[in-house]
Amino acid sequence: MPDFHDPPRLAALGRDWIAAWNARDLERVLAMYAEDAEMTSDRIPPLGFGASGTVRGKVSLRAYWSTALAKLPELHFELIDLYVSPDSVVVFYQNESGKKICEYLRLDAEGKIRQGSANHLVG
Repeated sequence: MPDFHDPPRLAALGRDWIAAWNARDLERVLAMYAEDAEMTSDRIPPLGFGASGTVRGKVSLRAYWSTALAKLPELHFELIDLYVSPDSVVVFYQNESGKKICEYLRLDAEGKIRQGSANHLVG
């Protein structure tokens, strides 16, 4: 069984994650996530997907991200750096607006993203 949690695989997942978003390929993005994945972001409540800021499950993720992509036709991420731990990768990138964001992606035993959290600068 391959080790999905070794640093080169985690870094590759981070680069693939950026590439999938830049291709605006939602199905490719979703393929990286576990069925029961959850995503937390302060951008979730304004789009009407829950006051808690967390979306759970691929069906809900698809709905949320479809809505977000429709509102962001210029979406583009530029990778700045990747940080890895034994079970996660942090993707540090700049978006199309020039804002810097850290995306924390925790993996399950099969190498799928189980938990994601978008972290934005305050202010």
